[in-house]
Amino acid sequence: MTAEIKAAKEAEVTSAKARAGSDAVRTPRRYRQLRRAELEAETRLRITEAAMKLHGTVGPARTTVTAVAEEAGVQRGTVYRHFPDEETLFGACTRHWASLNPTPSPDAWVEIEDPAQRLRRGLADLYRWYEGTQSMLDLVFRDAPLVPAIKPAVDGFRHQLRAIHTALMRGRRERGRKRLRIAAAVGHAIGFGAWSSLVRENGLDSGEAVDLMAAMVAAAGAQ
Repeated sequence: MTAEIKAAKEAEVTSAKARAGSDAVRTPRRYRQLRRAELEAETRLRITEAAMKLHGTVGPARTTVTAVAEEAGVQRGTVYRHFPDEETLFGACTRHWASLNPTPSPDAWVEIEDPAQRLRRGLADLYRWYEGTQSMLDLVFRDAPLVPAIKPAVDGFRHQLRAIHTALMRGRRERGRKRLRIAAAVGHAIGFGAWSSLVRENGLDSGEAVDLMAAMVAAAGAQ
């Protein structure tokens, strides 16, 4: 019996040493795998940021894989390995840009009960965002008819504008044609084109543009 116990203990020790040896081998391998994954993620981000930069300077239509590779400092094959087509590259670019430049959320205005005050707050936030993102928006809207890959981004932005429009119409009691006029005025006021026309083409600052659009909406309701 003693011999059996001794043999079992020796087997346990041998097994423990084997496991320790296996863990010692596994640890460097695991480290290499993690490091490789980190490098791949860094490369992917570098490619994404390169595409984003080109979208904001030359526009999506002129953003080629060659240009992205040169900007990111990688080979064309590396770009294709991470992003096999234009849709996946532009999708990653859109998500990354949106994370850095989030569209104003109407959730921030929910507690403002007065529709006129809510409109002013919403327009102020939105116009501030337009001012900071105008270069990218100019080029994306310009190239949207030419580049199917950016259609999801444009559609997503339009969806966000509809949510903003709904939030700014909440609590308004007008009905019929009067409500239709107000809805049209709000829809015009929140558009990038309205801000661009008033501020960039006609010299107003964003605060003055908010005042003018708020007055337009009020006039639409007063008729």
